[in-house]
Amino acid sequence: MNARIRSPRDFFAGVIFLLFGLCAVLVGRDYPMGTALRMGAGYFPFVLGALLLVLGVVICIQSLVVPGEALETIGWRPLLLVLLAVGAFAASVDSIGLVAATILMTVVSAAASPESRWGEVVVLTLALLGLSVGVFAYGLGLPFLLLPF
Repeated sequence: MNARIRSPRDFFAGVIFLLFGLCAVLVGRDYPMGTALRMGAGYFPFVLGALLLVLGVVICIQSLVVPGEALETIGWRPLLLVLLAVGAFAASVDSIGLVAATILMTVVSAAASPESRWGEVVVLTLALLGLSVGVFAYGLGLPFLLLPF
């Protein structure tokens, strides 16, 4: 059988699902599974990983049958800046607090797009601050440092 990829975008999306699914299954298998009624720590990652594996196989097979779009070039600057923003948040939230880390993350990730307008970034930052402080600090009662002072 001559398997030719007719939709490269779908094929690589399926491969990504397969990789994440495989990682979840491998991580989940080291934890106790439990049962459907009394789920152990490994139950959810294992089941979710298995579903991702099935979805990845379906998408990869579909990419061999249904024509689709070609891959676009990778925008390295946005990719790296968004990863940097998430990393900066993770590295700084304990030391400078949730508020400052959220502002840092939003500003760095906004620099990833030349279409970002600072007025919109301020509104987005305020919305994220309200949501994150409201949900994590007050709603869930997690012991986050809000401000460094």
